[in-house]
This record gives sequence, structure tokens and C-alpha cells, in this order.
Amino acid sequence: MSFSFKLIKKSSECAARLGEVTTSHGVISTPIFMPVGTLATVKTLTPEELTHMKAEIILGNTYHLYLRPGTDVIEKAGGLHKFMNWDKPILTDSGGFQVFSLVKLRKIKDDGVEFSSHIDGSKHFFTPEKVIDIQNILGSDIMMPLDECVPYPAGHDYAKKSLKLTHKWAKLSKEHFKNKKIKNQALFGIVQGGMYHDLRKESADYLSQLDFNGYSIGGLSVGEPKHLMHEMLEVTVPHLPENKPRYLMGVGKPEDFFECVMRGVDMFDCVLQTRIARNGTALTHYGKVAIKNAKYRFDFSPLDEDCTCYTCKNYTKAYLRHLFIAEEILGARLFSYHNLYFSINLIRNIRKAIKEDRFLKYYEEFKIKGQALNRLNS
Repeated sequence: MSFSFKLIKKSSECAARLGEVTTSHGVISTPIFMPVGTLATVKTLTPEELTHMKAEIILGNTYHLYLRPGTDVIEKAGGLHKFMNWDKPILTDSGGFQVFSLVKLRKIKDDGVEFSSHIDGSKHFFTPEKVIDIQNILGSDIMMPLDECVPYPAGHDYAKKSLKLTHKWAKLSKEHFKNKKIKNQALFGIVQGGMYHDLRKESADYLSQLDFNGYSIGGLSVGEPKHLMHEMLEVTVPHLPENKPRYLMGVGKPEDFFECVMRGVDMFDCVLQTRIARNGTALTHYGKVAIKNAKYRFDFSPLDEDCTCYTCKNYTKAYLRHLFIAEEILGARLFSYHNLYFSINLIRNIRKAIKEDRFLKYYEEFKIKGQALNRLNS
């Protein structure tokens, strides 16, 4: 096994920590933000551009890649890394979230999930073992087991029943992973339990006993208020092994990085950065900028004066606004580049602040800048 995690430093101020994840395709510094490349591409950007902005790891989506182009194509290509020309680490999720979001197209059974393709309606069945097999073919460095993502809100009885199924599938996944003697790939467990303290603790304790390579925290950022997400982290993280990485799935707003790193999270991913980019919204040190706003028509300043990305060094708000008003594709590319660069750089600065034991001070500075733009816009 070429996978390992090294805890480098714990903050003296809070539960924030520095670490290193070693994989067969390179070392990842944590805390880390992982750009999402659902269909073997981070939307509008090339692998070379991701490397230039110092992305250390990206995500692929098992459900989507299984349906299109299909595992047969990726297998013949020599795996996902070669297929998409990315030589750094890749994490693939199990596809569970996507399957369970297709409420009208799927049926949950004790041994897996039956679902209809959102593309052509064809019938498919995911078992815990099959999901491991698919990710083994993809060749991702970190894979996820099949789980059930509990919606919000959900009653305690439903969440408990769902958790029992998730734990059963987790055990089957771990056993199958071990029996296949898979090398150079790691398997994380996924903590579920809805918004219930007892279930979250139970899940973290149970999965810890199965000794996964790392631990994902799922079922958060699904519509619940922020204070509940923070609460669930506070009751979950202390029950996870200190010597394993902790990955909070689907969370990636700038303020979430601070709040969740503060509570002991090591890894993040989110589609937010590229999704809002396509609508003309930028993440900046001073809050969100909606570039289509008329006030930017004659604004010849950079998108973010504190950012050193290609977009901010070369283009003005006025020009960027023009691209979106004219519906030019370049606008989405430039905003995607900026939002990902901004997020990756922000996490890098968070790491630096933890190293220098000034994390909380850095967070306060970040909040003050954001408030400045809010006052300007009000």
C-alpha cells in the first residue's frame, strides 16, 4: 500500500491541523481543496492550467464515468489518469450521492441500488462490491464505498435505518477491497447519521473499528443551517482516528474552509467554484462579485486586487462583464480559473497560518475584508 497520512502539526488555538497524504501519484498537503472533475474534466480548464494554479488532487465521479464514457473505454485507455492526462492524485466518489439524488429513478434494496440512467433510461444495479470494482478499473488513488446520503430533514427512525444499511455496505466494501488485494489505491469510510448526535457518534465509532485508510463525513451541506453542520462536525470528528485524514464531502465555500478546518477537517471538495463561475459570479477576498451588475460596466479594476491569478492580472471587471453580457465562453473559463485559483490559494494561506499559529487571526482578517465589500454594496 502506497497510501499514508502524516500528522505534521496541531494548532494550539483550535482543532485545525496540518498533514500530508501520500499516494502513488504524489503527496497532498492538508488542509486541501480538491477541484471537482465530474466527467474526467474540471469544467472549461485543462490539466496544465490546474497544475499551474497548484492543484494537488482532483475528483472524478464514479456514477457519471460508469455511464459515460464507460469503464471499458477508461480501462483500455490505461486508467483515468492516462485517459484525462492528469498525473497527480485523483479521488473518486462512489456515485452514491448521485444515485440517491435521482429519487424517481432509483430503488434502494438491501444488497444495493437499482437505478435508471438519467441519460437514456437504461437499468443498472450498484452493489457495494461493484462500486469498488468500478473504481479499481478507474485507478483512482482514493475511492469511496457505496452509502446512502440521508436528505434534510429526515426523522430519526429513517436516519437510523439508513445508517444500518450504510454500515452494512461499508463492511462489504472493505472486505471486497481486502479480498481483491488492491494495491496503490486507498478506501475511505463515509460517516452518515443525518443531523443526530447519537447516530453520528455511532457511525464514526463503527467505521473507525473497520480501519479504513481515511474517513469521509457525508450527508452535510444538504440544505441544513450552518450551525447544524458545525454541530455535526463537533460531535463526529472527536470520534475519528487522529492518524487518518478527514474529508468533508461537497463543502467548499471560503467561510466553510475556516469554520470546518477549525473543527478538524482536512479535505474539501465542491462544484461551487465552477458552477457559479458559469453564471458570472466570482469568489474574492471581499466577498462575491456578480459581474453582470451594471455598476461594473465602466469598472477597469481587477476582479480581486489581492489575487495574483491569470484572470486578475490581465483583465478588468468591465471586460469580464462584457464577456458574460455577450455570452462569450471565455468569460466562464476566466471565472472558473479565478474561482479555483482563489480557493486553492486560500487553503494554502490557511495552511501557512496554522503553521505559524495565527489561524484565528487570519480568519478575523478574512472576515473583515468581506464585511468591507458588504458595507460598500449596502
